[in-house]
Amino acid sequence: MSSTIWSVDEHLEDILGAVRPLEPIELQLHDAQGCVLVEDVIVQIALPPFDNSSMDGYAVRVADVAGADEEFPAVLTVIGDVAAGSAGLPGDQSVGPGEAARIMTGAPLPAGAEAVIPVEWTDGGTGDGAADTMLAHRAAPEGAGGEVRVHRPVEAGAHVRARGSDVKPGDLALRAGSVIGPAQIGLLAAIGRSTVKVRPRPRVVVISTGSELVQPGEVLTGGQIYDSNSFALTAAARDAGAIAYRVGAVTDDADTLRATIEDQLIRADIVVTTGGVSVGAYDVVKEALSSVGDEDEPGSGIDFRKLAMQPGKPQGFGSIGPEHTPLLALPGNPVSSYVSFELFVRPAIRALMGLQDVNRPTVRATLNTDKALTSPSGKRQFLRGTYDAKAGTVTPVGGSGSHLIAALAQADALIVLPEDVISAEPGTDTEVILLR
Repeated sequence: MSSTIWSVDEHLEDILGAVRPLEPIELQLHDAQGCVLVEDVIVQIALPPFDNSSMDGYAVRVADVAGADEEFPAVLTVIGDVAAGSAGLPGDQSVGPGEAARIMTGAPLPAGAEAVIPVEWTDGGTGDGAADTMLAHRAAPEGAGGEVRVHRPVEAGAHVRARGSDVKPGDLALRAGSVIGPAQIGLLAAIGRSTVKVRPRPRVVVISTGSELVQPGEVLTGGQIYDSNSFALTAAARDAGAIAYRVGAVTDDADTLRATIEDQLIRADIVVTTGGVSVGAYDVVKEALSSVGDEDEPGSGIDFRKLAMQPGKPQGFGSIGPEHTPLLALPGNPVSSYVSFELFVRPAIRALMGLQDVNRPTVRATLNTDKALTSPSGKRQFLRGTYDAKAGTVTPVGGSGSHLIAALAQADALIVLPEDVISAEPGTDTEVILLR
C-alpha cells in the first residue's frame, strides 16, 4: 500500500491515464443504443424522399380554389385516391384544371397538384357541410370519385412536406462522438442505415465483499446487514452508460475473492469492488489483490492508497488478468462507495466509451444552511445536498457520516469543500457537482 497521500485529482488522473477507449465495432441499430459514434454519418438520400402530404385531404391546384368560401365553395372533380405507400395516381394521371385527388397523410403529392386542402376545409365529398373526418376507402369507395366542395383557398406548398426539407444528400446527420439514443436511432433508420460504427458500451462487473452482507429479502441475524452497495453501484454503472453485472457478496476470504474476480474477467471491461480496502484485520480485497501483479502477469497489479478526501479515503486502482482489465477498489461504507464511484468509476466508464467530457457537470451555488459547515484541514470534503437551480442555492442533507445512506437517496448534488477550507459559512459561494 502506498504511503503517499494522493489528492483527488491525482487519483483521477492516474485512472484516466490508464483507461483506453474500447475498440470500435459495427452494430445493428437495435444494439447501438447508448453507444458512442466513432465516425460522422453523412446522409445519402433526401428526407423526405419525395413531396408528400402532411394532412388527410385533397391535392389541388391553387388557382382552382382561389376565393373559395363556405357560401361559394370551389367544386372540383375527384379523379382518384393517393394512399401512403403508393406511387401516386393510377395510370400516371395528373391533377388538371378543376380536378382534385383524395390524398392521405404521407402519400406522395400527385403530378399537377400544388397544395393539399385538409378534409376539414371540405365537405368530404358528401355534398353536406364541413367534414370532420375522411372515410376509409373500403367503407366508402365512392369517395374516391365524384365531386368535392372546398370552403377555403390555399397557397402553393400548403400542407406539403417538401422533398429534402428535413435533410439532403451530403448533409451531416450525426457527428462522431454523439451518443446513440432513441432519436438518433430513428434518424439513422430514416436515412436507410441498418448498422453504425460505434464504441460498445463498457461491461462493468460489481463485486461487494463482507461476510456480514446478506441479500435483500433474506432474514437478518445477529451482526448482519443487507448488501446495498452492489445494487447501488450496479445501477450507477448502468446510469453512466455501461452494461453492468452484479455479483453477490463475497465472504471475507482472499482465495474466494481472487477466484471470483478471475471468473468474472471474461465478461468485464472494468471491475469494481466495494469493501475490504481499509486497515482492518479482515480487509480481504487488499489481501487478495496486493500481490496480484507478479511475473505471470507483467504490468498488472493493484495499488492501494490513501486519498486526501472525505468520505472515501481508502482507494485501490490497477489492472488484473491477461488483458490488464482495470480494477477500482472502493471503500465499503455506502456513502463512501457511492461518492467514490461518482468521482472515479463513472469517469472511467465514460472514458472507455470514448467520450471527451467524462465528469458530471458542476455549477457554483450559494450555501443554504443554518450554521457553518466544518471540514477537516487538508482534505476535500464531499457533502450530500439538494440543488435549487432557480434560486442558485444548495442545501445540505444528512450529516457527514459515511454510513448515512438515507440522505443520499434525497440528494441530487455533492457540495465540494476544498482542502484549504475548514469552515463554510451560510451564504458561501460553493462548487456543486450535479448528480442528476
